[in-house]
Amino acid sequence: MTDYLVTPTIEQAPDPTAADADLATMLLIRHFELALLDLFARGELHGTTHTCLGQEYVPVALAPLLTARDYVFSNHRGHGHYIARFGDPAGLLAEIMGRAGGVCHGVGGSQHVFRDRYLSTGVQGESLPVATGVALHLKREEPGALALAYIGDGTWGEGAVYEALNMAALWRLPLLVVVENNGIAQSTPTAAELAGTIGGRAAAFGCAHLRVENTDPAGIRAVAGPLVERVREGTPLVLEFVTNRLGPHSKGDDTRPEAELSRVRAADWHARGSGERFAAADAAAAARIAGLVAEVSARPPAVWSRA
Repeated sequence: MTDYLVTPTIEQAPDPTAADADLATMLLIRHFELALLDLFARGELHGTTHTCLGQEYVPVALAPLLTARDYVFSNHRGHGHYIARFGDPAGLLAEIMGRAGGVCHGVGGSQHVFRDRYLSTGVQGESLPVATGVALHLKREEPGALALAYIGDGTWGEGAVYEALNMAALWRLPLLVVVENNGIAQSTPTAAELAGTIGGRAAAFGCAHLRVENTDPAGIRAVAGPLVERVREGTPLVLEFVTNRLGPHSKGDDTRPEAELSRVRAADWHARGSGERFAAADAAAAARIAGLVAEVSARPPAVWSRA
């Protein structure tokens, strides 16, 4: 087991083209999530939703490291995971709005989305044992492919996490566990519910652990890329992102004190954006999502069929 640490670097500048693509996707996810909160506030959406505001860079950094053969198991806060994977905000928005063209014909909603080798669920810890089983299948039948499971820091309170890590390490499975550690589990600070560290818990099972404190996708990929390739060879990896949840747990139930919210907002990658390039990309993403909301809102209701 090796414990790695990613820190910001200035030695090697990222490729400008790749950086533009990363930024465009991050901003697309940001404005998609903001639009959802606005739609809920106007009473135009039903049910619930959990946004990934502040965490957009995580799936954007990982997407180029994955292939179509890889399985991705998302969670309740998974809109960014889906958009980074498929580049399809229209299909996801239609699904959440219950309109024609939804990726699951309107029956999955915000949390339960299935497409190809991508599956999201709102049940904490449910996806990790399933991903472990899939990783076992891949090792036997599709060598070189991996199973990725996104979980949060709060999910480390589920026993299924440890059962899955035990099997993955014991059987040397191609399992990548991505932890979006945003410091709060619904309304409980992580420090109040998690003893020790996530790295220490991964080490207990002999799993490699990489702690990421960087928000630059290119810089993250430079260090994480070789380790993800080792996952494909049967070295399970717990990839922990120290990140921030900018928005509420769901639509409006943010119980954090104002001082903590101010800290989170100041640390937000979007708040640090500046310059003409950033402003132009931000405006373009906002306009695209605004147009998409208008277009999807005008569609007829989705009709589910077994066909």
